[in-house]
Amino acid sequence: MTDIVTLAGVVATKPENVRTSTGLTVANFRLASSQRRFDRATSTWVEGETNWYTVNAYRWMANNVANSLEIGNHVVLTGRLRVRNWTSGDKRGTAVEVDIDSIGHDLAFGVSHFTRLKAAVPAEQQGAPTGDELPELDPLLAPSHDQSANDVWSTPVTATGLPRETDEPTEAESEDMSDTEKVPF
Repeated sequence: MTDIVTLAGVVATKPENVRTSTGLTVANFRLASSQRRFDRATSTWVEGETNWYTVNAYRWMANNVANSLEIGNHVVLTGRLRVRNWTSGDKRGTAVEVDIDSIGHDLAFGVSHFTRLKAAVPAEQQGAPTGDELPELDPLLAPSHDQSANDVWSTPVTATGLPRETDEPTEAESEDMSDTEKVPF
């Protein structure tokens, strides 16, 4: 039986991106999740126990996790829980892992900016199938001869290939704003 969990916590270790001997890309990091409660007797917030999880991401998500998350980021994730007992010599323990299906920054603690990554389409392929219609290629593999037309990855583009438009003010507009208008919330 698979247990699906949703966790909120803090990235405690730098996400590391590795490739297995079979070619699978995996990123993993440790997540610290602690519960806070309000103690009415002392009128203060009290930290509860911290639960520690090893979080694993696979394939394309592994690359995105390694490039997007840093130590100290607050995140919310959903995934499949695995609890395993382990033995190493005379030491024993329990490993709690989550294989994630989705993850994102917890916006209760800050702001985030999402950029969808697509393969850039060379000028000679204008009018050819769009990046969404092309087969997905692994950006961590060395480009082969048959991939040479699609060797540019991690390029933020819009569907039309034009630079992304932004709602952020220009430098001149920013100078005209009061400090309270600059606050993002």
